[in-house]
Amino acid sequence: MNTQQLQELIREKSLRFGDFTLASGKKATYYLDGKQVTLDSVGAKLVGESILDLIQADSSLNDVAAVGGMSIGADPITAAVITMAAVRGLPLRGFMVRKKSKGHGTNQYIEGPVKAGERVVIVEDVVTTGGSSLEAIERVESAGMKVAAVIAIIDRMEGGAEAFEQRGYKLRSLLKITDFGIEAPR
Repeated sequence: MNTQQLQELIREKSLRFGDFTLASGKKATYYLDGKQVTLDSVGAKLVGESILDLIQADSSLNDVAAVGGMSIGADPITAAVITMAAVRGLPLRGFMVRKKSKGHGTNQYIEGPVKAGERVVIVEDVVTTGGSSLEAIERVESAGMKVAAVIAIIDRMEGGAEAFEQRGYKLRSLLKITDFGIEAPR
């Protein structure tokens, strides 16, 4: 994993300081706009390779069939991971979790070539409280799949890992907020 290059890219393109309200509703003095990296060609390559490296290095994830997460944030991450999987000759597929069903067609929350019984990984750009990924997990499990892991690019260290652990999931992250010289909240 080339986390140093990824960290530098995040610092340059994603990390902003000021007064922000996060998706969780929390107030923050910094913001990480993950899409500035995941929708950048170099960033997508680094993210895809790094998450794939993490999956391949963990023997408990050897039988994972697909990666995906809550649209829209997880979509470029999913695309990067499955593209790098194809480069490496690995049979990994992707899926998207809708916030709302389409209301027409198949009326599904899950889009992509996945089916009940398969083990999958939920991907996320930035985890704060874990709410978005927990919602994705609920939808994926309702469709009959088994969530093997949650992998984030960055863990803000604000309770997300604990929220996953309480529900029996382990959060793995490429980087933690402390890697950027920012103190974890107490």
